Amino acid sequence: MTDDSLDALTVTDDPRRELAEFLRTRRTRVRPQDVGLEPGPRRRVAGLRREELALLAGVSSDYYQRMERGRDVHPSEQVLDALARALNFTAEESRHLHGLAAAARTTARRPREHAPEEVPPTTLRLLHTMPSPALVVGRFLDVLAWSPLAGALLGEFTQRPRAQRNLLPLLLYPEADQTCPERAATVAELTAMLRAQVAAHPGHPRAAELVGELAVHSGEFATLWARHDVEETTRGRMRVNHPLVGELNLDWDAYPLPGDPGPMLIVYTAEDGGPDAERLQLLAGLLDTR
Repeated sequence: MTDDSLDALTVTDDPRRELAEFLRTRRTRVRPQDVGLEPGPRRRVAGLRREELALLAGVSSDYYQRMERGRDVHPSEQVLDALARALNFTAEESRHLHGLAAAARTTARRPREHAPEEVPPTTLRLLHTMPSPALVVGRFLDVLAWSPLAGALLGEFTQRPRAQRNLLPLLLYPEADQTCPERAATVAELTAMLRAQVAAHPGHPRAAELVGELAVHSGEFATLWARHDVEETTRGRMRVNHPLVGELNLDWDAYPLPGDPGPMLIVYTAEDGGPDAERLQLLAGLLDTR
């Protein structure tokens, strides 16, 4: 593994470097023919060349090269929007780009203290009354609390020490394919969510600890992390094979809890009257009998 690839697996508190890496990974994914350019012979780089992207965005080649090398540049909102259009960014990618650039324009700050994430007693009471599986998840995907039905869904995971209760390690082992048929896609989605949160909280020690441990112990995570994909935590779908009730296909939605920033409440639901709702009800009945 080269020094560059090792650097890509670390969490840095230098927003200019994060901005540079994000632009580089996005640029190498866009093919010339996707943006109306002739590929031409003897291309030595994947995706667009730097000068091609600069031309498409209407900025000078020298200026863009300095951006991608992490030099001290301060791109305007217009330049960022032009780059986002040239690279066919999603809404999440555009917001991520603007966030990285804003952080890069900010002067260095004193290291701030990071209080541990806690779940308010009122939220714990709410979880105890919820009929659906629900989790309270911290900004870096740490599972902080859960409803009784979510505990039945997660199984032995709930018995782990608090420091080990994170959604990503739960899925980063081969046996997880048996309980989560779409494990690889879910891991990619969670890694993209984690990347977005790490960028929003530069220099956070929990982020550095978690990413470092996952990158060392999982080549799958290391590859995904180096891609710089980003995704917002809003909603999704989970498919799981439960040992007691069989396959469950559940939708999930994320609701921010009070605080700035606060943890999120993730609630899993099944379509009314369908087989997934019946199996979820069966699992709740088994929980009651216990």
